Amino acid sequence: MNTAAPVQAEMSKETLRDLVNKFPRCGIAHLPTPLEKMANLSQRLGVKLFIKRDDQTGLAFGGNKARKLDFIIADVLAKKCDSIITWAGVQSNWCRQTAAAAGRVGVKPILILYQRPNLPAECDGNLFINHLFDAEMKIVEVEKDRNFMELAEVSDDVEEAAENERRKGNNPYLAPIGGSLTEGSMTAPLGAVSYVGAFLEIFDQCRQQKIKPDYVVLATGSASTQAGLQAGAELLSPNTEIVGISVSGDRSSVSKSVEIIAEQTFAALAAADNRKPDVVVFDEYNGEGYGILNDATVRALRLVARAEGILLDPVYTGKAMAGLLDLIDKGYFEKGSNVVFLHSGGTPALFPYREQIIDYLKK
Repeated sequence: MNTAAPVQAEMSKETLRDLVNKFPRCGIAHLPTPLEKMANLSQRLGVKLFIKRDDQTGLAFGGNKARKLDFIIADVLAKKCDSIITWAGVQSNWCRQTAAAAGRVGVKPILILYQRPNLPAECDGNLFINHLFDAEMKIVEVEKDRNFMELAEVSDDVEEAAENERRKGNNPYLAPIGGSLTEGSMTAPLGAVSYVGAFLEIFDQCRQQKIKPDYVVLATGSASTQAGLQAGAELLSPNTEIVGISVSGDRSSVSKSVEIIAEQTFAALAAADNRKPDVVVFDEYNGEGYGILNDATVRALRLVARAEGILLDPVYTGKAMAGLLDLIDKGYFEKGSNVVFLHSGGTPALFPYREQIIDYLKK
């Protein structure tokens, strides 16, 4: 609940936009994405609920990673790399969109895909789509359900793939999971910078609709989406609270990652002044772990589908919406407040989870 005393914005949107625009882009994302009112749910829930449609960024089913890749692929091209190596889970939205973006610019996509226990592994959803993009893939079994930050650093598997490329005379770009940490070849928090730009869009669109964004709620995983929104809000609209619903790690570890990346973002934008972001993360809605379906998530998927005709996904936005609905029930958001929900995409994951979802719907 946002109980902070009112604070005056310290930066104009024009100044902040100029700072974001100093980073090159390659133009692969369809921006700005719409900000729509969820009229039926707003009437039912007692808050004014809006949805930021980053599922409509246009690249390979859309999603928040297209914003990040808009900047990261520009960095790949500037560094004259001819392959891009990245890593994440087998059904990773990040890997799917990285493979799509790489193909657009003639760069070879190489994916190190970690298969966690108890998660869908068939050639469906994002994994199937990666085949269409002709991505080179290596699937690595892991012994436990590791969260994003445990997978964030460059692993031996990634280093081996990079060395193989160098032996062939290629110049590989190592793109960190989710475009989040400044790991591998990425020397600036480009993923988070892209979401400073997203906050600028939200701020402009709210002004056009004559509202103030009291809260922005999102699924948070590898932390850079929340960190970028956090940095944008603190620089432009300090009374807007960014609320992260963790889909993987515990509150402490995710909050720390958001804080670190936000501070890197302030520095990259030359807007540091020793500020410490006020990070809000809930980890109560993660259930049994990353990608593990639960009843609350399926109920949230069905509610939004039936009320608004919008499809969420079972791994990220479904859990975030389940968290948002529970927080509304608990009175976390003031009655009548303006709540923006970030739809970060991920809908291809509906298909490998279809049998589990149907089982829950039958209960």
